[in-house]
Amino acid sequence: QVQLVESGGGSVQTGGSLRLSCAATELTYASYCMAWFRQAPGKEREGVAAIYRFGGSPDYADSVKGRFTISQVNVDNTAYLQMNGLKVEDSAMYYCATRRTGGHCGLSVYGYADWGQGTQVTVSS
Repeated sequence: QVQLVESGGGSVQTGGSLRLSCAATELTYASYCMAWFRQAPGKEREGVAAIYRFGGSPDYADSVKGRFTISQVNVDNTAYLQMNGLKVEDSAMYYCATRRTGGHCGLSVYGYADWGQGTQVTVSS
């Protein structure tokens, strides 16, 4: 069973940066996507960014385009989310997820079967 462990969360001020990491083990899918989602208190979980194992243009939520960058190191099945220009509204629990795919990733929670426990990101003004 796929196991995902997130790290790198923390507290920063507006405009600051954080880099989240997601380490995947037992990830044996031949073709898959790795993605980041977030959930703030009282809100639904939303997709932030997703990347296909074999490249192509990542998917980003409109709210993070130009500020966040997702990347992946295939050798060790690790995904990263570089977050720059953080805003208060970026505060949330951030989750890593994976899904099998033939090439399309997407940011819908329903497509992803494997989830990590999350890492908290708090941005203060």
